[in-house]
Amino acid sequence: MAATARIQTAPEPGASAPGAPLPVTLAEAVPVWARIATLSFGGPAGQIAVMHRLLVEEKRWISENRFLHALNFCTLLPGPEAQQLATYVGWLMHGTRGGLVAGGLFVLPGVVAIMALSWVYALYGNVGLVAGLFFGLKAAVLAIVVQAVIRIGKRALKGPVMVGLAAAAFVAIFFLDVPFPLIVLSAGVIGYLGGRAGMPQFKAGGHGGGGKIVDGPFLLGDNELPQERAAAGHMVRVLLTWGAIWLVPVAAILLAVGPDDVFSHVAVFFSKMAMVTFGGAYAVLSYVAQQAVEHYGWLKPGEMLDGLGMAETTPGPLIMVTQFVGFLAAYRAPGSLPPLVAGTLGGLLTTWVTFAPCFLWIFVGAPYVERLRGNRALAGALSAITAAVVGVILNLAVWFALHTVFAETRPLAAGPVGFDVPVLASLNPWALALATAAVLAVFRLKVGMVQTLGACAAAGIVLHLAGLV
Repeated sequence: MAATARIQTAPEPGASAPGAPLPVTLAEAVPVWARIATLSFGGPAGQIAVMHRLLVEEKRWISENRFLHALNFCTLLPGPEAQQLATYVGWLMHGTRGGLVAGGLFVLPGVVAIMALSWVYALYGNVGLVAGLFFGLKAAVLAIVVQAVIRIGKRALKGPVMVGLAAAAFVAIFFLDVPFPLIVLSAGVIGYLGGRAGMPQFKAGGHGGGGKIVDGPFLLGDNELPQERAAAGHMVRVLLTWGAIWLVPVAAILLAVGPDDVFSHVAVFFSKMAMVTFGGAYAVLSYVAQQAVEHYGWLKPGEMLDGLGMAETTPGPLIMVTQFVGFLAAYRAPGSLPPLVAGTLGGLLTTWVTFAPCFLWIFVGAPYVERLRGNRALAGALSAITAAVVGVILNLAVWFALHTVFAETRPLAAGPVGFDVPVLASLNPWALALATAAVLAVFRLKVGMVQTLGACAAAGIVLHLAGLV
């Protein structure tokens, strides 16, 4: 028998809303989740706005307050909040199967698109028009990351304490090379203690759904959560099941090829990353770039920008760029496998260990989510982490700028301080011009992300055809 979302049958007194929507089976929900997946461009802000429009405004599957509470819950978790929001709403409506369908479909288009582009990049990335296209994309990506710093900063840096946390995070990661997980942990502890003490500086702000307020009734109203109560032993069962789904393949790879193989490195590194990906894709990309480029040597700085350009122009979470990183890592160290086969397996392995934990967090925490309402300590931890993330994303913007505009950088070390500085003679004037044009388009002309990416990619192709890059 198909699972059906329960319905709130009576509208509130005096409400002028239309009649209650009909119950929805899981089979009927699948096309809607597929539609959300194919429209999930533009990073988490755009993806959340799409979900709000379809789930709250059009379908009235979930109420405004319930949607915003679900979003606040997802921001407390490591991982891409938009994908986890889809998983959580799917779970609310149809249990575990609904969560798997909603969360899985949200990722699927990005998996296919990034894998196809990774093949093209590996085979033709240094060839003519493709190289010109990615040259242009780098400039646009730089402008979009700068925009992310400003957008998140306006929301998160409410007062000198939060500004200080952001500044400290930037200094720690850029100048002192402090690992991203330690920055997140430290900020979380500071915020937790501040929130628990009731300090107003650590009060977290709310999140907007990106759409108008909608009257009910809804399938899932403010006071109706059919999946809310957890059966005895729920947490242990989910931890064992999803822990095995996530980590058994990692253990099998370590046993099969040894700890020094590229597949082992990919599995372990991205599994660790999945536990600290607070603050969105831009924050964690700083950590990924630092490790994948500088520690493991899987790819070059410019290639990291190319991967982010792919993720920006395809549907799905921006964190899908990690699939491109895993693909190149295995493609360039294939062992006995054909390079494209190794790259494909490396990319899929990366996606597996990145997203399997997302389902774990949701399925473990969802039945207890009501207990998080009004929790000052958790709200404080979230606000402090978000502030620190601004500094981390600023580091990413500076890192991208150095490697976009300059062909060479060199390390500058002084005691415990060590960071890269540009070689001024390696300045690429066309890259600087394109990056400047992209920044002006985004901030002065208010041009959209997709249009900016398309225009810069076209300009890169023209510059290549003219023999200028």
